[in-house]
Amino acid sequence: MKIVAVIPAHMASARFPGKILFPFHGIPMIEHVRRRALLSNSIFEVVVATCDDGIASVVRGFGGKVVMTANTHKNGTTRIAEAVSNIDCTHVILLQGDEPLLLPRHVDALASAMKASPAGDAWNATGPIESPEELDRHSFVKCAVSQSGRIMHCFRRTPAYSSFEQQQVFVRKILGIISYRKDFLMKLTGFRSTPMELAEFIEQMRVIENDYILQSVPVSPSLPSVNEPHEAEVVLEYIRQDPEQKALLERIFA
Repeated sequence: MKIVAVIPAHMASARFPGKILFPFHGIPMIEHVRRRALLSNSIFEVVVATCDDGIASVVRGFGGKVVMTANTHKNGTTRIAEAVSNIDCTHVILLQGDEPLLLPRHVDALASAMKASPAGDAWNATGPIESPEELDRHSFVKCAVSQSGRIMHCFRRTPAYSSFEQQQVFVRKILGIISYRKDFLMKLTGFRSTPMELAEFIEQMRVIENDYILQSVPVSPSLPSVNEPHEAEVVLEYIRQDPEQKALLERIFA
């Protein structure tokens, strides 16, 4: 098994334009993600896939590898598929560039799940839902998980009417660590966009709506990402308060 991690990135963001280069502790958000991915014990290579020269210049300035892609991609899945089309690998991990709190051990957990079932289609790290308010917060995606760990449905607002405590059993937060068997990824991006994928802006639904298996890989904790400007301060506060994050910050600057 040869795993490549790809961080899809572009400057356009409806809720936070240019967020991918927003600085945390003096380096851009995407560079935090790239450096943390390099601390994983499971990845052969880390690549940034982008259509923006500004992002490419910044990443290369830090010594990172960049693959330039078309500017027509509607989501990260098709962008990473183009990026890895000429890379020798068996599996691909998509790392969202707006998750600067990425834990290398979460990447390793996903890789372990892939190694345990290398013929699987796709995997997604998921975290616990920690408050009732999160069930209806549209800025991040949730999912319903079966007893075997299969992700059955993804949504932004919960469709369930049961209590928060009951939903905590089967609802989990979708994290920005998604992986695919490479040949399945190439097949997936050849499919047309599906109705729920388009309606909810959730690219994982293309896997589910075409009746393939998207497996949940449970990890903890659920870490905040940066979807809107005010969430940048949430991330900074998390780094200030969390011992594991503070230790990681020292490692990526070492």
